[in-house]
Amino acid sequence: MNQTTLPAIFISHGAPTIALEDTPASTFLRELGTTLPRPKAILTISAHWTTNRPKVSLAAQPETIHDFGGFPQALYEMAYPAPGAPELANRVAALLQRANIACDSSLDRGYDHGVWIPLRLMYPAADIPVAQLSVQPNASAEAHYRVGQVLQELRADGVLIVASGTAVHNLYTIGQYAEPPAWAVQFEQWLYDETLSGAAHDLLRYEDLSVARMAHPTPEHWLPFYVALGAASNHDGQFRGTCLHRSWAFGSLSMAAYGFENV
Repeated sequence: MNQTTLPAIFISHGAPTIALEDTPASTFLRELGTTLPRPKAILTISAHWTTNRPKVSLAAQPETIHDFGGFPQALYEMAYPAPGAPELANRVAALLQRANIACDSSLDRGYDHGVWIPLRLMYPAADIPVAQLSVQPNASAEAHYRVGQVLQELRADGVLIVASGTAVHNLYTIGQYAEPPAWAVQFEQWLYDETLSGAAHDLLRYEDLSVARMAHPTPEHWLPFYVALGAASNHDGQFRGTCLHRSWAFGSLSMAAYGFENV
């Protein structure tokens, strides 16, 4: 990875239990925080903060949100006390508004598990300020890609853009397969091939894939990918994509992760 301009990354956070288990994905996330250049601040785009239009959190000390149920008590006792980054959040809002993308703000949005669980693995000291930006399930991949393009300059100023979702996310099929099913493998392989090709055009047309609706019955865990993609793509849609990790969880969840830099 470039040592002066930070990459944008897409990570799969999977189920909350990744915080308790030793899996290939949890090992990867623990190692990732030690291999990346240390950021001055982190901008997260989580699948678990959904709004009608982009929204940033201005909270100075966000609370840890345990937005899940039926898991081990140890998860509910975990916290991630990293400071917020209201100045970064205000800058994000200003960049979006300058690009004629309406942006709202929240004074008290806390860290949902799409934020704090992967960051707790990556940066357990919780000493890097974190700003948050929401996703819009009713908006297109292109709209999220455009948001990422507008935010590119942040990477040159020491901001790590972390898009947190899941590469294949169909909760209806969890635990039904001993091995990843064909539709999941097909989507995951398409993602790998197209990301390494370094051209955004076909990635933006994911809905044309016959297996897209099986891989993502709802889009919120997939849309963060496009913010990270846009944050490193030039005007011609060219970028340098790197596969950071590939593994599976619960039979059908792809825990793949990718890094994006400018060509």
